[in-house]
Amino acid sequence: MNRPNVLVKVPGTVEGLPAVQRLLGEGININITLLFAIERYEAVAEAYIAALEKLAAEGKELKRVASVASFFVSRIDTLADQQLEARLGEAKTDAERERISALFGKAAIANAKLAYQRFKEIFAGPRFQRLAQKGARVQRMLWASTSAKNPKYRDVLYAEELIGRDTIDTMPASTLDAFRDHGNVRATIEEGLAGSRQVMAELAGVGIDLDAVTRKLEEQGVEAFAKDYQKLLDSIAHKRAQVMATAPKVQESPIVSPS
Repeated sequence: MNRPNVLVKVPGTVEGLPAVQRLLGEGININITLLFAIERYEAVAEAYIAALEKLAAEGKELKRVASVASFFVSRIDTLADQQLEARLGEAKTDAERERISALFGKAAIANAKLAYQRFKEIFAGPRFQRLAQKGARVQRMLWASTSAKNPKYRDVLYAEELIGRDTIDTMPASTLDAFRDHGNVRATIEEGLAGSRQVMAELAGVGIDLDAVTRKLEEQGVEAFAKDYQKLLDSIAHKRAQVMATAPKVQESPIVSPS
């Protein structure tokens, strides 16, 4: 609570949600990370609102509490496109191939735009509005993994298509430089919602299970986080061993018993 500009990262997994709610309920600012599925996002928003309600019931100040929900974007297309490629190889007609080809690079943005609509619905609802009257801030949506991994796609694709109120976009320097050079700025997050719903329906229609895609990405993300954490622990242990090996030996004085 004494570090208003610091947000602690906690994965928004099923196992992480209780920690998210507890920390927020103690007034600690949290970046809920590793989000892919809309259903998981809804649980994250619920945890935030429940934590604010706890603070309000305790008479605590709400305006100091901040949180973001970090949605990983381009990774969804990377995995969905791999599955579409497999479906394309199995297609038997030109019409089927055309239907599948039209879906490449579309899943991630459609998913994010529909998640943003849930954000609007949740935070415009009466439950949060009662908290807003006491100074609570919305839990903003943050777009992560916004560089275009596929060189066939526009290099500012994800940065351009997810611009909107109460959002944050984190991007690598190369994507930021590209956007400064040729990015188009407008409130794109509200555009093409009917098309986004159609993309989701078409993905299911060609056999792409987006729920399975997001589950796999979450599992991969947790594994990567665990490996990085272990590397950190190993590095600390290695450094400690080096310091201890070179530290001067402390000569212990003999203990003299009083006569």
